[in-house]
Amino acid sequence: MGSLNVNRNVSDAFYRYKMPRLLAKVEGKGNGIKTVIVNMVEIAKALCRPPTYPTKYFGCELGAQTQFDFKNDRFIVNGSHDAAKLQDLLDGFIRRFVLCPECDNPETSLIINQKKGTINQACKACGYHGPIEINHKLNTFILKNPPDVNPAAQGASLTEGKRGRRSKKQQNGDANGDGRSSPRSENNDTDAQGSEKDAENNSEEDSEWAVDVSEEAVRARMQDLTDGAKGMTITDDLEKSEKERMDIFYELVKRRRDEGTLEQPATHRELLAEAERLEIRSKSPLVLAELLFSQNINTQVKKNRLLLLRFTHEDTKAQKYLIGGIEQVIALHQDALLPKVPLIFKLFYDLDILEEKVILEWATKVSKKYVLRDLSQEIHTKAEPFIKWLREAEEEDSESDDDDDDDDVEIEYDDRAKASPLKEQPKKIQPVAPQVVDEGEDDLDIDAI
Repeated sequence: MGSLNVNRNVSDAFYRYKMPRLLAKVEGKGNGIKTVIVNMVEIAKALCRPPTYPTKYFGCELGAQTQFDFKNDRFIVNGSHDAAKLQDLLDGFIRRFVLCPECDNPETSLIINQKKGTINQACKACGYHGPIEINHKLNTFILKNPPDVNPAAQGASLTEGKRGRRSKKQQNGDANGDGRSSPRSENNDTDAQGSEKDAENNSEEDSEWAVDVSEEAVRARMQDLTDGAKGMTITDDLEKSEKERMDIFYELVKRRRDEGTLEQPATHRELLAEAERLEIRSKSPLVLAELLFSQNINTQVKKNRLLLLRFTHEDTKAQKYLIGGIEQVIALHQDALLPKVPLIFKLFYDLDILEEKVILEWATKVSKKYVLRDLSQEIHTKAEPFIKWLREAEEEDSESDDDDDDDDVEIEYDDRAKASPLKEQPKKIQPVAPQVVDEGEDDLDIDAI
């Protein structure tokens, strides 16, 4: 079967945290086809999570129903699914609900607060303690099924309730020998059970009427209800249009900006996770530019550099959207920012937020996607000194690389020149032979002289 690193991004063969490779078996035909995860119990044990969590996660990601057979340890996802695909989905579950966001260590546990509707994560390795920052459909399932509650035991008690009553009746009937219980004993039993039920009902009624009805308690309960409603509706966000999802992200960024928490790393992670959840990560720099920048963009970009890098680092598409956002900010503050266009682009370049190739590609085409074409042309014209500087710097770098290559060639040529005398030395001996041989003088006529 083999084993894998829990964090498959770690390629170390001696990584101590291992898990079994996922095994899947497809059963049934037609509409009844289903995929059984054969070793889900072993995988869940390696991750220190209930086996229902990753199974339910598969169902959420694949849009399929799930089934749990605790008695036979069978965890099922409806439909036919490849083991490799499920293994990749399991990596997503591990990244979101198992690995510590600080040290990437899987030695974590989940702490559920059902009253507040929160899921916290505690790491035994680095001591991190904080909320799960990703809003996922699985969150609702986890809140309803905390990890410290055994769902198998609950299921057994529910199914065995009627069986227990039947067995008790059978035992009472067998006790009389003829298979029937005496009326007196039945009456006594029913009276006793009735009195017990009445007592339980009375105690339940007393406990219900003992609820705190103060204004603060009512407000707290209403807040819990609204939080629960948010958790139920948040899963429908992906069904909304892209503009609506951008608006959701806009409201979150605006709220964090007004709270003054945008410089905190936890807020950075929250915003990035929300953008990924809403599937708008590449376009999110448009929202950031709108909310973070004004005519004081030179100071604001330095202040929010780390947040911007979260979204644009090694993501050329996100950088292009950021340039579009910068154009929109310049359009709003033309008098103050148009003269500073070269300085603005150089600042983003120096801070490694925008890459050289992205800026040069933007400079080759005037677009009316974000601002009017005339204004876009003017921004390109203003940015030309910086673009020219970038191109000249690129040419100088390429020339220096060519010079380095020439130096390498000369060194190789010198080495060959030093070795050439040894190869040409035998050729110098050859001309000596015709000079020494004077045998032609024997043919001369001495008498003729």
